Amino acid sequence: MTLLDRLERFYDAVPRERARVEEFGGLTLFVRDGPGYPYYARPRLGGPDPTPADVAAVRARQRELGVPEAFEWVHDLTPDLLPIARAQGLDVLEAPLLVLGEGLGELRPTAKRARILDPADPTYAGDLAVCRAISHLGFGAPGTAVGKAGPEALVISPIPDEEVSRAIVTAIAESTVEGPLATGQYQRVGEVAEIVGVATVPSARRKGLGAAVTATLAAHALDHGVTVVFLSAGSDDVARVYEGVGFKRVGTACIATGSAEV
Repeated sequence: MTLLDRLERFYDAVPRERARVEEFGGLTLFVRDGPGYPYYARPRLGGPDPTPADVAAVRARQRELGVPEAFEWVHDLTPDLLPIARAQGLDVLEAPLLVLGEGLGELRPTAKRARILDPADPTYAGDLAVCRAISHLGFGAPGTAVGKAGPEALVISPIPDEEVSRAIVTAIAESTVEGPLATGQYQRVGEVAEIVGVATVPSARRKGLGAAVTATLAAHALDHGVTVVFLSAGSDDVARVYEGVGFKRVGTACIATGSAEV
C-alpha cells in the first residue's frame, strides 16, 4: 500500500465514527449525526471514478439536508474530479499535502514552546473553549501576515458537554505576558494522524508559534505509536511553516465548496 493510499483510508475512516454514510456512485457522502460542523463527500474507497452525475446528485442531497456543498479528495489519486468540480462551478482549494519526514530533527526543541491539553485536568473544557476562540480569530484572518487582533480580541464561549472531545489531541501555545496565542489538534486512526486547525492570533504571527504547536502535536503523536503524521496547508506560504519543522510535500488535497445555486 502506498503512502497516499494510507492517507486515503484515513480520510475515509475518520468521519465514520460520527456520521452515517450515503453512496452516490463513485462518491461517499458523510452525514453527521449530532452536533458539530457538517462533513463532506469523498471518492468512494475502492469504488468507480466519480462522474459529473455523481457530483450533481451529492450536491442535490446536501441541499436537501441543509448542509454545505462540500467535497474533499486527494488530487493525485482522483485527478479527474478537479475538472468535474470546476465545470459545475464549485470553488476548489488546492492545498499542499505534507507528511513528516524521517526523524524528529529540530522537532523536540521547538515543541517545548507549546503544551498538550490533558483531558483529565479540571480546566480541560475551559482550555478547549480558549483554543476554539483562537481558531475562530486566526482563521477569520487567514494567511501568515501579522495583524492587529491579539488575545484581547478572543471571544470565549463555553463548549457544551456533548461537544467536548477527548479523542482529539489539542495543543496550545501561551505567553505569561500576552496569554493564549496559538493552537492546533490532531486526530488519529491506527498509526496515522492528521494535524488540523493550527491557528495563531494575528498579532502573534511570524514568531514560530504555529511551528511550535505543530511540532508539539507531531512529537506527541510519534511518542504514542503513530508512524505517519500528515497535514494539509492552506497555501504555499503556510506550507513553508510546516516544512520548517520537517514536513515534506507529497501531493495535493482538494477542498471544493459550492452554494445552493447550480
